Amino acid sequence: MKYDIIVIGSGPGGYISAVRASQLGKKVAIIEKYSTLGGTCLNVGCIPSKALLDSSHHYYDAVNHFEEHGISVENPTFDFGKMVERKAKVVETTTGGITYLMDKNNVDVFEGLGSFEDATHVKITKKDGSSEIIEGTNIIIATGSKPSTLPFISLDKERVITSTEALKLPEVPKHLIVIGGGVIGLELGSVYKRLGADVTVVEYAPKITPTMDADVSKELTKVLKKQGIKFAVSHGVTSVERNGDEVIVKANNKKGEEVTFTGDYCLVAVGRKAYTEGLGLEKIGVEVNERGQVTTNDHLQTNVSNIYAIGDVVKGAMLAHKAEEEGVVVAEYLAGEKPHIDYNLIPGIVYTWPEVAAVGKTEQELKDAKVDYKVGKFSMRALGRSRASGDTDGFVKVIADKNTDEILGVHMVGARVADLIMEAAVAMEYRASAEDLARICHGHPTYSEAVKEAAKAAWDGKPLNA
Repeated sequence: MKYDIIVIGSGPGGYISAVRASQLGKKVAIIEKYSTLGGTCLNVGCIPSKALLDSSHHYYDAVNHFEEHGISVENPTFDFGKMVERKAKVVETTTGGITYLMDKNNVDVFEGLGSFEDATHVKITKKDGSSEIIEGTNIIIATGSKPSTLPFISLDKERVITSTEALKLPEVPKHLIVIGGGVIGLELGSVYKRLGADVTVVEYAPKITPTMDADVSKELTKVLKKQGIKFAVSHGVTSVERNGDEVIVKANNKKGEEVTFTGDYCLVAVGRKAYTEGLGLEKIGVEVNERGQVTTNDHLQTNVSNIYAIGDVVKGAMLAHKAEEEGVVVAEYLAGEKPHIDYNLIPGIVYTWPEVAAVGKTEQELKDAKVDYKVGKFSMRALGRSRASGDTDGFVKVIADKNTDEILGVHMVGARVADLIMEAAVAMEYRASAEDLARICHGHPTYSEAVKEAAKAAWDGKPLNA
């Protein structure tokens, strides 16, 4: 069988690329080694984690906040098994939706491990050991990533676990030690803290969410500490050992002193690494960099001209929405169109509560680049909508060019900022100024008014409600 495009991997980058290519008249096949489509994001990442975050958030509110709303729930309890069951149903519905999309768009789906025979032929090895070969004029590598670990840590996937196992634990931990204060560690740490676990986050950097704006990290630390999560920043982990049902983590603090943490589970959340195992890239000479990522040019084309790569398997932020955009870009490029992607405008989001979202440059990045900038900041506490819902933690921060007033970065902590950040991304796509954003009429009462107020603070230093 011959195809215009073969996509290897059915995560957000892969399946979106296949859909878009089919929409543009290409004959498309997609290869997935697992029995369900959707990749890490839909099966063991974004979707199941958000399902557990929502369930645990409802329980946390019932215990801690219903009373202030005049709602009496005597001794709220939860059924962790049902939470996990609901999560599984959400995953099943979502992955089933991808199967529907493949049928709707006439994309042929092959289950099995895809590996290169040569630059235009891909062998599909099935679970029963049988195989078949299909041919593609162009091939897109969308095989994603896997959780990383540290070289001295042995992952038994029972007590010393990755995010994959953390989404299907048989019980709520008594004390969950999280190695890594990034997005994954904080989100899953939040899930189990809300359900009654003690949670300690051990982070090598001097702050959590180390790549985000310093004000965001500071605010999030304050809020999560208030919720009961403990933090040990500037701590370099030196060993992780399991002793029966106990896990002992040793680390050196910034003074060089050894500190010991003891828990019943340890989540290793130190990032992810590109996954190319079994592809046979060496057979066709596709180049990879020192981090194992597939090397591409500005069109996401590898050094083998008919082979492209997208998503977590190439350089850049490991985000589902970044992979989706890259998938669309490659599909359109192969159809003769001229798409573009602005990597500066890909939002970063943390789904704790309050949520965290950011787009564009941080203050530190602008300082390093010697750009003259100005900052406007507005507290969520000053919003009527925030007071009405009881979600008063957080702020919106707008950074603009000091000379032109163009918005260079927006950073948020607060209720529903995961959705709110897109207002900033749209404004920045069209190179709006802080004044532009400040002069747009925002509905009242809404959380979005904080964006208007922060923009006005950046523009003329005079927010209206602060």
